[in-house]
Amino acid sequence: MSINPEEFQESTTRELEVVKNRVRNLIGDANWVEEGRYKEAVLVNVIRRFLPSSLSVGTGFVIKSENRHARDERITVSKQIDVIVYDNGIPVLFSEGDFIITTPRNVRAIVEVKTKVVNNQLREILSAAIWNAKIVGRSIFNGVFAYEYDGGNSQENLIRALRRLREDGKYLNHIALGPHIFVKHWTPGALGVDSNRCSSDFYGVYDFSSGQDENNSQRKPKKLSFSYFISNLVYSMMGHQLNDRLWLLFPAEGGKEEYRVGTACL
Repeated sequence: MSINPEEFQESTTRELEVVKNRVRNLIGDANWVEEGRYKEAVLVNVIRRFLPSSLSVGTGFVIKSENRHARDERITVSKQIDVIVYDNGIPVLFSEGDFIITTPRNVRAIVEVKTKVVNNQLREILSAAIWNAKIVGRSIFNGVFAYEYDGGNSQENLIRALRRLREDGKYLNHIALGPHIFVKHWTPGALGVDSNRCSSDFYGVYDFSSGQDENNSQRKPKKLSFSYFISNLVYSMMGHQLNDRLWLLFPAEGGKEEYRVGTACL
């Protein structure tokens, strides 16, 4: 039996693209806030399918206190986080439907969802996502997911924005910019990843619409950014337990390194 992992993953992107337009087709630009919330819910529902029963996904706030034993004024509340993946073995502080308020202990991943990102918004959007990660205060999956990206024909502005992201050791580590552009944070020595002479951490920028095949012919553009984002989210929490399905989670022919179009050393 012949199977096609790339087609399977691209079907997730097509589903997200079709569903995201349903509200816009009905209400136009009458209420962009509600359209944005709908797109967050669409992504939450897709992510939920791939999570084990021990993890839940919702939206809401994370609260952190500097004093674990007594109430004081040193309490920090995150900005509203569009997607929170959390360990449901640890109680949240409050929940109502998909909305939750919790503390950092059970947070496993956070995602900022955008309908569209253009170059002049990059720095502000990416920096805001880092601020929420600082509230959690430990290494987790921290991502920005944009349904559409208007970056022009050059990656220079994206590379420039990425280079400015290092802040107090906290990183934004996964970014999907439309169906083709995927960004991942790496540390030197990562298995199978060329650091491009970066002496410290770096971002790899991958464009699945670019590249040539083994015959030096232009590859057919692949819509794999969304699926790579979701697969990395799940793998970041499950790790080696998913090693028997890497061929399905990350199916780009030749590996995604063949699609790298830029590197931002930090």
